[in-house]
Amino acid sequence: MNFDKYRLAFIVVTAIIMLLVASPAMSRLLVYPQTEFFSEMWLLGPNHAAEGYPYNVSNGQNYTVFLGIRNQLGYCAYYVVEIKFRNETESAPSSFGPVEDRTPSSLPSLFDVTAFVANGQDWELPISFSFDYATENGSLVVFRSLTLNNDVLNLEGYSTAWNATRSISFGDLIFELWIYNAQATVLSYNDRFVDLKFNMTS
Repeated sequence: MNFDKYRLAFIVVTAIIMLLVASPAMSRLLVYPQTEFFSEMWLLGPNHAAEGYPYNVSNGQNYTVFLGIRNQLGYCAYYVVEIKFRNETESAPSSFGPVEDRTPSSLPSLFDVTAFVANGQDWELPISFSFDYATENGSLVVFRSLTLNNDVLNLEGYSTAWNATRSISFGDLIFELWIYNAQATVLSYNDRFVDLKFNMTS
């Protein structure tokens, strides 16, 4: 067997084996540049899982969910979560489609939650809430207040009508993500929201 004849093949095979053996160790040492920059937002149910969300909501009953944000923007970010409440005829936010179609709800914020989140870090807050409302004429739910983490928020003027087609008195608690834009020195809608849709029961 002539070794010189197979020298190149031997060197190539040896180099490939060395790379395969070394690649797991090298991947821990190499730092790849971040190519995507974004924020994440989520709601978890009362058992800290993506299930068991409150739906049939009773007057005066207390409920708990967990609101979370993850920062993947490449810098420490200042976030504001605007909390809003609407019925099915009122403005809802959007986070899909072309950028110009991603808009917040036009409803006023009932309460703001602020957070500084470092790059690559998570922030989470338990949200405890209950509604105070009454049903009038058997078909109209009239709200008085929303208690959110022990803060009582005025819901005077908010109402929702019974939808016979859907068999629901619809309510929607919205959490919109806003971010401070340092260049423009303004808060901007971050094209992210999560919400809880309810059937307001007696």
